[in-house]
Amino acid sequence: MITGELKNKIDALWNIFWTGGLTNPLDVIEQITYLMFIRDLDDLDDIHAKEAVLLDIDYKSLFDGEFSFGGRTVECRTFKWSVFRDMAPDNMYDIVQNGVFPFIKQIHSNRDSAYSKYMGDAIFKIPTPQKLSQIVDSLDEIYDFMGDSNEKDVRGDVYEYLLSKLSTSGTNGQFRTPRHIINMMVQLMEPKPDELICDPSCGTAGFLVAAGDYLKKNYSKEIFFDKDRKQHFNTMMFTGYDMDRTMLRIGAMNMMTHGVDDPHIEYKDSLSDQNEDVEKYSLILANPPFKGSLDAEIVSQSLLKTVSTKKTELLFLALFLRALRIGGRCASIVPDGVLFGSSKAHKAIRKELVDGNRLEAVISMPSGVFKPYAGVSTAILIFTKTGHGGTDNVWFYDMQADGFTLDDKRSPIEENDIPDIIQRFKNLDAEQSRERTDKSFLVPKQEIVDNDYDLSINKYKKVIYEEVKYPPSKEIVEEMESLTEQLLVELKKLKEML
Repeated sequence: MITGELKNKIDALWNIFWTGGLTNPLDVIEQITYLMFIRDLDDLDDIHAKEAVLLDIDYKSLFDGEFSFGGRTVECRTFKWSVFRDMAPDNMYDIVQNGVFPFIKQIHSNRDSAYSKYMGDAIFKIPTPQKLSQIVDSLDEIYDFMGDSNEKDVRGDVYEYLLSKLSTSGTNGQFRTPRHIINMMVQLMEPKPDELICDPSCGTAGFLVAAGDYLKKNYSKEIFFDKDRKQHFNTMMFTGYDMDRTMLRIGAMNMMTHGVDDPHIEYKDSLSDQNEDVEKYSLILANPPFKGSLDAEIVSQSLLKTVSTKKTELLFLALFLRALRIGGRCASIVPDGVLFGSSKAHKAIRKELVDGNRLEAVISMPSGVFKPYAGVSTAILIFTKTGHGGTDNVWFYDMQADGFTLDDKRSPIEENDIPDIIQRFKNLDAEQSRERTDKSFLVPKQEIVDNDYDLSINKYKKVIYEEVKYPPSKEIVEEMESLTEQLLVELKKLKEML
């Protein structure tokens, strides 16, 4: 968890951008991402150079040689963070804007700079030399503080705190999924070291990061003491697609700060023919955009065969079923309308989940979970691709609290159903005895079929109505008269005091 002092340092850095005229949170995070990347290149280069000396092997620095720009040639070592940070503000600004940024874009072929491919269309937006100097000094303070911290994942927490400042939804209806909801979904799915994990609408890569953190925490020896598994973890395990290049860069850096060297994160419209993934992944974690409709002409025909619709939330479910291998699992957030929508397409996708595969759980969440981004009511669907059915009983849970208030402030509170959800989902046999009046219970498949595949919890949850007895009207009137008399007496005393 990020500390108050470090939080204040990040807020101070944010304020430098704000006072410099960069008020769009995406722009600020993007510029910080670039600068963190540039600083990390310097640190990485130094580490590799020291390792080469110890191992008595040759090492060619990223910053060897010369680079030409603006009609002049300079040594590439000038582009090292440790060098330009000590320059006068005007010189530093010139070197970073006209030298470092073009230099970063052209080193993508180097094996030590996998993330440089996300810098291809990077634009330097810091307005003045003075602001750049302040930002560099502020970032150095943050890095120094992180280096002195005993927290294991302080870098990840820093980046997560930056991402938390994205307080608006995107143009395609996407919005940031709260970290505790992501962590809950990951714990429910329990990723294993040999997984192929995908988020087809990855945004800032929150689900992929959380899955990686879970694996590092629970399978550290199995992964990092095995050469093949470590290579798999760093290159092949994680796949993310998005149509927002800014989000791709932020997502890539987010994964790097969490220790994944080279995730497969690409610009791709997941619902179009660009996406050819079929029976590829063992696990999908996602919160796809809920914009509603899109141009049917760009949608992959294979998805339309499963569900003929223009609604993105239904098409993404069809995509998940196509992209999962047999036995693959999925946990996805969906808007409530998916659970009970009466259109032919809504019923078709629910029928496919229940009859054609194994639907395991429907976790209904309160509408305030995504505030302040949006007030939509949502649920989590958990299912396994079988291709031939397998649904027996579906587990329903009525989440009423997630550890935070359900208003725009989202302040921490004690009430939290998440630990109970995780514990109960991992012990579903014990749910057989639960009553329909409880927060969670099992519903037989046939009952869902008989209800036209309706998956809304209110269809199955029983509400106990308790009789409330009130005193006779005469007694209520007499009490009102007594209170009025007392009020008049007090008003008279108050009047005498004036």
